[in-house]
Amino acid sequence: MIQNTFKRNNVHIRGNGKKPLIFAAGFGCDQTVWNDVFPAFEEDYQVILFDYVGFGKSDITAFDLIKYGELAGYVQDLLDICETLDLKEAIFVGHSVSSMIGLLASLSKPESFSQLIMIAPSPSYINDPPEYYGGFEMKDLLSLMDLMEKNYIGWANAFSITLLNNTANADVAKDLEDRFCSTNPLFANTFAKACFFTDNRQDITKATVPSLILQCSEDVIAPRVVGEYLHANMPNSTIAYMNAIGHCPHMSDPEETIFLIKNYLLEHSMPLIGEGVGNLNE
Repeated sequence: MIQNTFKRNNVHIRGNGKKPLIFAAGFGCDQTVWNDVFPAFEEDYQVILFDYVGFGKSDITAFDLIKYGELAGYVQDLLDICETLDLKEAIFVGHSVSSMIGLLASLSKPESFSQLIMIAPSPSYINDPPEYYGGFEMKDLLSLMDLMEKNYIGWANAFSITLLNNTANADVAKDLEDRFCSTNPLFANTFAKACFFTDNRQDITKATVPSLILQCSEDVIAPRVVGEYLHANMPNSTIAYMNAIGHCPHMSDPEETIFLIKNYLLEHSMPLIGEGVGNLNE
């Protein structure tokens, strides 16, 4: 199982510490999006990087339309990695949809996780007035999926710009576009549907693992009201408001991302030598 899991999800382990820290990429990306973040944790943690099936250097022969047509398929892969490595009380850092994947995994096997770090999370992207504002009308997401199926390259260009929402980060937007374009459209479309049409609002109320919500500024995909909804409805959650603009602060503003994660871990675990404690917004 070890060999199969490592190959399937292209698992890599780095670092000198004993406490496991898992990094999980968001939709359409692979573990290399963490290249400017994970080295800052190698001295103190056992850093675990992986790719979801269909992305990066994962084993694409393992892709199954039924399994990966729902978030449960990606959750199971994460749980398999935890079981294979016999992980206990791991810190999980997930970007975007991976935040919910990590939450669902923690509900299934809470002993595997000690903390969830959610970067630009959303439990549901679809507006459900008057109780909930997710940022999109259903027709908007259906149009997005239609463009994705009919003009994948055009979709990749438009979506990468929307994600960053900051013309000053044109190089990062191009990086995202290249990542999307290098992915098989079938894999991307399958994951997109599982991501954008899933409603995890009921799941967040069941959370047992403490969590940090990193809320970006001017995030079109996961607006501030979504982060505040999560904080209000998810037990043991902390929210920190970032200066970083857009949906991908680990790529556009890695220093701030590192700073806030380290501060949270310092305040909620054994202190790490040489690091200061900053202020988080509870």
